[in-house]
Amino acid sequence: MTDRVLIADRLSPRAEEVFAGHGLEAIVETGLDEAGLIRRIPEFAGLAVRSSTRVTEAVLEAAPRLRVIGRAGIGVDNIDVAAATRRGVVVMNTPFGNSITTAEHTIALMLSLARNIPAASASTHAGRWEKSKFGGVELYRKTLGLVGCGNIGAIVANRALGLGMRVIVADPFLAEERATELGVEVVQYDELLDQADFISFHVPLNDSTRNMMNAAALDRCRPGVRIVNCARGGLVDEEALRAAIESGRVAGAAVDVFQDEPARENPLFGLEQVVATPHLGASTEEAQENVSVQVAEQMSDFLRTGAVANALNIPSVTAEEAKKLAPYMRLADQLGRLAGQVAATGFRSVHIEFGGQASTLNVRALTSVALAGLLSPQLDSVNMINAPLIAESRNIRVTTATSESPGDYATEIRLTVQTQRQRREVAGTLLGREPRIIGIMGIDIEAQLGPNMLFITNADEPGLIGALGTALGNNGVNIATFHLGRSAPGADALALVEVDQPVSPELTEELAKLPHVRSVRVLHF
Repeated sequence: MTDRVLIADRLSPRAEEVFAGHGLEAIVETGLDEAGLIRRIPEFAGLAVRSSTRVTEAVLEAAPRLRVIGRAGIGVDNIDVAAATRRGVVVMNTPFGNSITTAEHTIALMLSLARNIPAASASTHAGRWEKSKFGGVELYRKTLGLVGCGNIGAIVANRALGLGMRVIVADPFLAEERATELGVEVVQYDELLDQADFISFHVPLNDSTRNMMNAAALDRCRPGVRIVNCARGGLVDEEALRAAIESGRVAGAAVDVFQDEPARENPLFGLEQVVATPHLGASTEEAQENVSVQVAEQMSDFLRTGAVANALNIPSVTAEEAKKLAPYMRLADQLGRLAGQVAATGFRSVHIEFGGQASTLNVRALTSVALAGLLSPQLDSVNMINAPLIAESRNIRVTTATSESPGDYATEIRLTVQTQRQRREVAGTLLGREPRIIGIMGIDIEAQLGPNMLFITNADEPGLIGALGTALGNNGVNIATFHLGRSAPGADALALVEVDQPVSPELTEELAKLPHVRSVRVLHF
């Protein structure tokens, strides 16, 4: 069955062409409210949106086939990312497609604000020649304070430096090397407020940034400062900004985003010192085309190859990585499922070691896959997207380690689970591209897992193999493969037996009563 993608907001027609080129069926239905989206979403594997469609928890609950949500743009305020993660749905955005457009709009607003262009234009259109009323200021040699210096902020810095401005940046994630490369100075937020003639915001909206430009921050700014916000509504306290403009402390503001959108009413409306635009930061032909194509490519790659780009709730995996990781993911999944079925009691901690070639790969993605395998015997609807969140919610401590030393194998993954009662360890490698188990509970054993397996622990005494084969044969169960391991002659031993037919609970109980057998578990992969 062909996977289907619902395009719920207006995208470039090229997005449909991209989906079709990847063998996906794209259906365009825009303007759906929550009820309409709930009715339509159950049949779709992908959902492409911009900022208008709200993807709520109720929508996600109605979407059993949904695997990916693509946001054509940066902000995901309209998507319940936490609920998507819980349901194992990837949420990805397109952080690069509209970077230049938004940065240029920031510069345009800053120039318009500095030279009073909108008000002067309206006055001139009205036939009033008010040349003396609209005197402005130069940007040359002024200090621009950037709050955040990611993709867009870096482009704004480049353009501002070209205008002869001094650029200072408050961004705890900006490395000194990158700052030197950009030609900007890194300062603390309070220092930025003290020094900047213009302040522009380029950070996401979250609990730590909400209303970061509040009354106290505005009071700290130097008199005559000008504020620009093309990032997210809610970063600036609009009531406080109005008061600061009316008092004369702030010379003006240029705003493209508002706390409530669409903004029909707003505290900043009606102020001549405010330049306002209706969220036009990404509204150019080039940006619309770029983000539409980018989101379609990303969603198609994920649905077709498992490649993950620009995801907000899962480690990114490139298409090239996805091919290379595929056998390692199968190995990590098998190790997780094996440990999850062998260690039956509640998990307290999980430690995963990646050795040799495995240590050079995307271990975050492999860890997520192993956790999903570990939890899947106990939980439904767990996958690599929501597995880390589920582990955290159950107070399961997850740690990892890497070592380039290959040990006995060129590549190795070792998973150790501490439960309420015991410690269980499993290890595996790849032979070619095929997963192999190489150790269980400290005992060396080489085995290939099949759909139906028996895991048997026993004393290393003569007669077990014959008795086991006879019991299985008498019950019509054929042995496909038989793998043995022991800690020492006559000591602890175990067997992994692949069988062609399912093993009933009655037969499991019969096998457990055989001489020298300590435990029998039926495993499924």
